[in-house]
Amino acid sequence: MSDPDRLTLVLRFADVGIATYASLRVVGQPSRTVTWVVDEPILLAALQELDDALPEPRAYEGRRDAIERALTRGPFATPGTELTVAYILGVLLIASPGWQLLVECMASPRALLFISPSARLSRVPWGLLALPKSGPTAEELIRTRADAITATGTVAAQIPWQFADISEHTDGYRLMELVDVLMAVPQNIVHSPRTPAGWDARQDGPPLLVLDPRVPGQLPDSALGSVLGRPSAQTRLAQHFAELMRRRPVLPSVDAAVELFRRQDADRRWLAKLLAQKPSRLMCVGHASSADNDPDHASRADLAALHLACTARIPGDADAIGDHRPLTASDLMSLQLPMPPRVALLACASGGDYQFDEATGLVAAVILGGAQLVTATLWSLPTTAAYRQFAAAGGDLTDPMADVIVAADRAHEAADAGCAVNRWQRKWMRRWRDGDATASPLYWGALVSFAVDGAR
Repeated sequence: MSDPDRLTLVLRFADVGIATYASLRVVGQPSRTVTWVVDEPILLAALQELDDALPEPRAYEGRRDAIERALTRGPFATPGTELTVAYILGVLLIASPGWQLLVECMASPRALLFISPSARLSRVPWGLLALPKSGPTAEELIRTRADAITATGTVAAQIPWQFADISEHTDGYRLMELVDVLMAVPQNIVHSPRTPAGWDARQDGPPLLVLDPRVPGQLPDSALGSVLGRPSAQTRLAQHFAELMRRRPVLPSVDAAVELFRRQDADRRWLAKLLAQKPSRLMCVGHASSADNDPDHASRADLAALHLACTARIPGDADAIGDHRPLTASDLMSLQLPMPPRVALLACASGGDYQFDEATGLVAAVILGGAQLVTATLWSLPTTAAYRQFAAAGGDLTDPMADVIVAADRAHEAADAGCAVNRWQRKWMRRWRDGDATASPLYWGALVSFAVDGAR
C-alpha cells in the first residue's frame, strides 16, 4: 500500500496565542523545510470566506437557510466564485515558499501530502486550494493586519483583493493536482495501543454496509430522519450495491440490496456482532453529530456521535434524544469494537476530530479499534432532496449523495484507497472547472481521508 519512490511531505499548523504557525517539510530531507506564520487577522479573513461557503448554520440561520445559501448564492455555488475563494484560501493559508516547495515536489508518481491542521483550520478543504500566481503585496497585508487589531479586539483583515479577472491571479491548479492530499492521524492516537487490521489479510472478506439506519422515534423528514430517501430497488444506490452483491457477499446478509437501507435493527449490538465477523471494510452512511453543538460539551471530542438504530434503553455516554441514544466516540472506545482496516463515515462532519484540542472524535475511535484508513466528511452534506429543491435545474435528476457514496465505496476497494478518493475528487473538480454545475464542490470538497500505518 506504500510506494518508497513517492515523496512524502507533511504540512502542520499550530494555533499559538494570536498566531498560527505552519511548517511544510519533505520527509527524509530535513533541509527542505519551510515555515511561516498566519497572523490572526489573516486567519480570520480565511475562515470568514469558508464560513460563507459551507452549508452550516451561522448565528442568524436555520439549517434549511444555510443549505439554501450554500447551494444557491454562497461561494461554492458557481465555478467562478468557488475559484475565487479557493485562491483566497491558497494565498492566506500557504505562504509563497510553501507553494514553491510543493511545485518543486511535483513528480510521477504524485507525491503524498499529509496535513495536520490546527483546531481553527479543521474544516478547510485543503485539496481545493488554488495555486496563486500573484496576490496582495506585503505592504498591503501589513496595513490590513494592523487595521484589524482594534481596541475592542481582533477582526478579520479587510484585504484589497483585485478580482476583475481571477485568471490574472491563478491558473486554477489545485493543491490536489500537485500532490495526493491525506490527513495525518493525531500523534496521541498513532502512539496509543492499537491492534491494526491489515488490508492484505482482509481484502477478500465481505464489506459491512450500514446505510441510512432508522433512528428510533424520528420521522423520515425530521432532523434525524432519512438521509437517502425512500428505499427502492430502482435507485442508483440500490443498483450499485446490488452489483456489489453479485460480485461478493456483504454484511448484513440480505436477499436484495434494498434490504440494506433504513434498517430498524442496526444498533450498536447489531454492529458489534457483524464487526466480529471480520469484514474487509465498513461503509456507514447516515447522521453524525459533534459535541460542539452543545455549549456544555464544547471541549469533548469524544462526545461526537453516530446515530444508529439505538433505542434509549441501550446504555451509553450520550443523553437520550426521545427514544434514541446516540453512539458516541467514547462509547466506541469503551466497547473496543474491532474495526476493519478501512472505514468510510459519510455522515455530518464526521471528520471533525481536529476541531478539538484533544482529537478523540469518531475518526480516532475507529482508528483505535484497528482501522488504518478512514474517509470522512468535513461538513454536513446537503441531501439529494435538498440539492434538487434549491440547486437543480428543471428536470435535473442529479443524485449527488449517490455520487459521493458510490465514489467512496469504489475507492475503498482500490489498492490505495485514500489516493483513489483523491483521483475521484480531481475528476469531479475538473468537471466543475469545465462548467458542469452538477459537480458541486459541496460534495467532492467535503471528503478527507485519514491514514496511518503506511496506508495510502
